[in-house]
Amino acid sequence: MSSKKQHQEYLRKYAEVVVKVGLNLRAGQRLIITNAAARGVPPAARPFVHEIAKAAYAAGARFVDVIWGDEELLRIRLQNAPADSFSEYPKWHVSGIMDMIKNGDALLSIYANDPDVYAGLDPERIGAMQKSHLENWQEISINVTRNAINWCVVAAAAPAWAAKLFPDLKTKEGEEKLWQAIFETTRATEPDPVAAWGEHVRDLRKRADYLQAKNFTALQYKSQNTDFTLGLPRGHKWISAQSLAENGILFTSNMPTEEVFTLPDRQRADGVVHSTFPLSYGGSLIEDFQVTFENGRIVKVSAKKNEAILQKLVDTDEGSHRLGEAALVPISSPIARRGHLFYNTLFDENASCHIAIGRAYRFTLTGGEELTDEEFNAAGGNTSLAHVDFMIGSPQMDIDGIREDGTPEPVMRAGEWTFDV
Repeated sequence: MSSKKQHQEYLRKYAEVVVKVGLNLRAGQRLIITNAAARGVPPAARPFVHEIAKAAYAAGARFVDVIWGDEELLRIRLQNAPADSFSEYPKWHVSGIMDMIKNGDALLSIYANDPDVYAGLDPERIGAMQKSHLENWQEISINVTRNAINWCVVAAAAPAWAAKLFPDLKTKEGEEKLWQAIFETTRATEPDPVAAWGEHVRDLRKRADYLQAKNFTALQYKSQNTDFTLGLPRGHKWISAQSLAENGILFTSNMPTEEVFTLPDRQRADGVVHSTFPLSYGGSLIEDFQVTFENGRIVKVSAKKNEAILQKLVDTDEGSHRLGEAALVPISSPIARRGHLFYNTLFDENASCHIAIGRAYRFTLTGGEELTDEEFNAAGGNTSLAHVDFMIGSPQMDIDGIREDGTPEPVMRAGEWTFDV
């Protein structure tokens, strides 16, 4: 098979597994495709979107639509728009997506972003535009974090992203290599990707069930630069790849996914964590940074690059000074074994243990979907406009679970699970 035909076959299989396993799209559903970070899907993803549409209609979709975006247009805005204009927002994006959500339809987000799209621009302007987006997107975020519908986040290769990963390759060669990495990590290269995903989902579920049975009250993290204790609230739920949406559909929200995760107690985080991967946020890369916590709250951040943007993220609102997710990923994960950064959180978070600044997912707390914001916060959850993962795991990381009586039990040693399932 020629390389071009092979690529097209993998693209078709990738689209099929996204529709059948990621979204688990049901006959009669509509599908809306977008990308929150770029305010729409970047043009580089167009061939993949077309394959998604074919697979969706084959699964019985009634209607497939796309909100297209243009990162360069956002960069031009940051460079040229009036300083007081960043509250302007295309609210029709939100109303269109909310129409689909209220109807019980499906939502797909495709990332094909340039990690450095806003490099060198004014962090004050970037922060203002990002906060406006988070405020306007909040209604969608709330519905996603409570699993109102079946949703999924995936990626497509793009020239600028490939150039960041593989700067020594020509543009076309870099894109081909990035596509191959995406195909492999999403199991699109397997003879039967749907069956391969079924086995993977079952394995992750066993890990989550093991941790759930332990009912730890806290996690303790220790490595060369990290010494950190994170409380876990009563009723916390360990979640893996698959979730049940309020519309009754089992779906897999991230492809790839190698994590098991829960929510931390917003009042109980103490110590210092150091990033082990750069964080791609708001079109900029935040590098080599450290975050200090006291009584659940971020009290200090420092970074060698883009510290001001990290501080802007933390200052988004009160909830962004606290944490909303704790996820465990072994260093033997297929993405970690690739040995290179993706400069994209969807991938890099599946190569490393990570925590998330900001909003907690309601479904990670027993009965959390039914609570008011005040009740959710009182139970240990966290509400915020933001939800941003950053990676802290490494081959030097040890993690203990703390039992009810205060005794520690090894969960990870040197970045690897200490238990079999």
